[in-house]
Amino acid sequence: MAPAKKGKAKANSSESTQSSTSPNKQNNETMPSCIRSVPPSSVAITIHAKPGAKSASVTDVSDEAVGVQIDAPAKDGEANAALVDYMSSVLGVKRRQVSLGAGSKSRDKVVIVEEVTPQNVYNALEKASRS
Repeated sequence: MAPAKKGKAKANSSESTQSSTSPNKQNNETMPSCIRSVPPSSVAITIHAKPGAKSASVTDVSDEAVGVQIDAPAKDGEANAALVDYMSSVLGVKRRQVSLGAGSKSRDKVVIVEEVTPQNVYNALEKASRS
């Protein structure tokens, strides 16, 4: 009997945490999960890079990742450097505020942007994807 009660307690505790976090989710319903806050004042962006394009551009902003075409080949880190430069220009921040967090040898990358809010990042990426 004790294990069954333990399971019930777990189920009840997870329901209570879900209901306590739901008000935050309601405020950020438009925010895709590929843009997330990293304390204290940074934002992590999951990016699906497409190197070797004719010009750099944001192709789409989905829940999984932000699609970014890069106008540099995927060779000797050229595309990574071009991605960081392009993201800093799109987001309107200094180059030193943008760094590659993960995925240096993969198309799926995580870019860290310091001293910016997730909403500002989302707005800038949406604007860039429309143009």
